[in-house]
Amino acid sequence: MRHLIGAICLAALVAIAVMFIENEFYLRTMFMICVYLLCASGMNVLLGYAGQKSLGQAGLFAAGAYTVALLTTLYGFGPWTSLLIACVVSAVFGVFIAVPSLRVKGPSLAMVTLAFGIVIEKLVADGADIFGGPMGIYAIQPLTIGDVPFTAQQWVWFGLALCLVTHLLLRNLLKGRFGRAFLSLQADEIASGAVGVPVYQYKVLAFVIAAVTCGLAGALVAQQNQYINSDFINFNLSVFILLLVLFGGSGSLYGPLLGSVSLVIIGAVLARWTWIEHFVNGALLLFALFAMPRGLAGVLQSILPKKQATPVATGPAATAPKLTLGGKGTVSTGGILMTVDSLNKAFGGVIPAKDVSIRLTDGHIHALIGPNGAGKSTFINMLTGVIRADSGSIKLLEDDITSDKVHKICSRGIARTFQNLRLFQDLSVRENVLLGQHSRMKNGFFSSLLGLPKARREEAKASQKVEEVLAFAGLTQFADLPAGSLAYGLQRRVELARALASEPKLLLLDEPAAGLNPQETAELGQLLVRIRGEGVTILLIEHHMDLVMTISDHVVVLDYGQKIAEGAPDIVQSNPRVMEAYLGAAVEAA
Repeated sequence: MRHLIGAICLAALVAIAVMFIENEFYLRTMFMICVYLLCASGMNVLLGYAGQKSLGQAGLFAAGAYTVALLTTLYGFGPWTSLLIACVVSAVFGVFIAVPSLRVKGPSLAMVTLAFGIVIEKLVADGADIFGGPMGIYAIQPLTIGDVPFTAQQWVWFGLALCLVTHLLLRNLLKGRFGRAFLSLQADEIASGAVGVPVYQYKVLAFVIAAVTCGLAGALVAQQNQYINSDFINFNLSVFILLLVLFGGSGSLYGPLLGSVSLVIIGAVLARWTWIEHFVNGALLLFALFAMPRGLAGVLQSILPKKQATPVATGPAATAPKLTLGGKGTVSTGGILMTVDSLNKAFGGVIPAKDVSIRLTDGHIHALIGPNGAGKSTFINMLTGVIRADSGSIKLLEDDITSDKVHKICSRGIARTFQNLRLFQDLSVRENVLLGQHSRMKNGFFSSLLGLPKARREEAKASQKVEEVLAFAGLTQFADLPAGSLAYGLQRRVELARALASEPKLLLLDEPAAGLNPQETAELGQLLVRIRGEGVTILLIEHHMDLVMTISDHVVVLDYGQKIAEGAPDIVQSNPRVMEAYLGAAVEAA
């Protein structure tokens, strides 16, 4: 509420100041600050949160500008209707350029979006019959009130109102479930999918948000000028929008405002020397990348006093509170939870899974062991959809999940950890664990965007569950620290807590004791037994045989992708084929 009041008061003060400004140049500069703030706000979602690099924003700016130009001059649409349609058209273009992000990332994605921007630039420059080319389109209808066009002051007021609404809506969106999901995409897409985030859908959503705000800005410029031509659409515009975010502070809600105000004012001062303006923009971009990677917002944040956390816990308490997971409680039916039949996978001549069939009993700890390269991690990757099996079937209870996507498998009640840690290092421990709740939260895009009561209720419910999980895992005192700053053993526990937060029926652990000292390994064993006590079935890959034999109810052994033994721990331990697999020679020869 304080932020809402503060934002409204700031916008109101600027609006009052505009009443006393009559200089057209100053009013134009303030209007362009609003225009670029809209562009930067959407670009911040795409780049600063979702981590998707785009150099095609000029093309989206053109989509909005030329939509209102054509609709008002050729087809007789009103200016307000044209403005709304321009946003829709821009969103469609956003989906179009988002498609490559499903296959490429990083510099390759930036090149694809750059190509889109260049194509649009050439299209409007050479398509004189439709877009007017360098001559442009004249007589675009401006926004009106009672058939009276906006004055310069009214354009600034309208721009302020749009920027205020955009900021508040995006803040609602980014401070909760969707913001965490976007940040997880930037950090690790595989882990993001594993906690229930539909990776491709969220990438497209980020592109659409950036496209709508950029298209809206282009439409405003065209209507305010009542003219648009190809000179407005160039590569420099895409770079400038990128610079707004990087210089202001990528990933900060206040970065777009800081970048827009500072850079538009600098541009206004240097407007008479065009070559100097471009040189300064290039220099500022390099400066932001190398000397100020967190932008102006990061500099200000480093100056402000910080609240220091005081971690004191060293391990999960033996009397930690009980935890209710997914409504299962502590009830175990003892029936078959998962059925894996004849699973096969080959990578060329390497076959990590050959006719593997396993039954996982509800409420038990199952261990999957075998020598290095036996196919254990590949098996878990197939169970969670990270790798597709060539043949065979995977059923959770009666549901076939063989072809399900990673996030869908998580939502069905299967959670996992990874052999190599996949934490979201820059997020706090609490935010990491909150991401585990993503698939359990029911607030959709519009309820989150508008900050409706449902979104607040779901956020409060998820936060309460996360506090229970943190207490259960002995991590409460570390909740506000960056996950990447913790000791390795604690990071392992955070990853386990994140998996528990998804309220799983089945928990898949890929070498959770790797890198732990004996005390930490013993604590892990106690924690896993307590998790089983909460009714969660566990499939454990582990090389610590003492841990496996102590806590497991059932052991399965793989060797070269084939199941060679299974049964109770003492029976498997004395199996000749298991001894041969681990010793590397026949038992008789040994």
